[in-house]
Amino acid sequence: MDPILIYGFPMGSSMGLVAALEWLGKPYRLCRVDMLGEMRSASYARVNPRHETPAFITEQGELLTETMAIAAWLEARDVERRVSFDPLSRKADRMHQLMAFVNTGFTAAFTPLWVAMEAEGMEPAMKSALRNFGRMKVIERHDKLEAMIDAGEFLLGDRPTLADALLAGVARWLDFHAVAERSRWPKLAALRARLEADPAVVYATALENGASDPGAGYCAGHIALADVIARFGK
Repeated sequence: MDPILIYGFPMGSSMGLVAALEWLGKPYRLCRVDMLGEMRSASYARVNPRHETPAFITEQGELLTETMAIAAWLEARDVERRVSFDPLSRKADRMHQLMAFVNTGFTAAFTPLWVAMEAEGMEPAMKSALRNFGRMKVIERHDKLEAMIDAGEFLLGDRPTLADALLAGVARWLDFHAVAERSRWPKLAALRARLEADPAVVYATALENGASDPGAGYCAGHIALADVIARFGK
């Protein structure tokens, strides 16, 4: 069977993994999940007891969660090295370093902003403190990433890799939360522009936004969450 990626909307970090599957160039299926509704239901815990996306069903029907674990699964099967490198190479080490940074400190910096936005009944002073702290952390993490970016079209040269996929799903949160102008970080802004124009990212974003026919891609179709839970849930 084709592997299945369970990805979240709106603005889920998992959009980048949809782009990675497109870059990989092999058939896959998707399950689109409302993170503000379906993901919080009791039944979703059968897919991921932490009530998070992404989640992944392998070709053998095994459940896999956590972005880095799913990315590692894709890397191991990227025999043509479309989105990765020889695992013993310096470029592979560099890719893993960038992926780890994006998936930990860079992504986590936005957490106070999400909490402030989604919290119900929170005191205004607490919301303001969370927003101020979140903006400070996001700016600091962007400063760090800007310093890490080398010359090249993408993070690791002239083609996008898994590191770019992880960044594509999260970098847009800067604009969503109106933290700062992206032009404050020129190298990162240029990289984001190239990623946003990439056909795989355009395709993945259209699917995330609910488009039923966004154009040609390797996705073999969507599966309803209820069907995924019934068939693969623990």
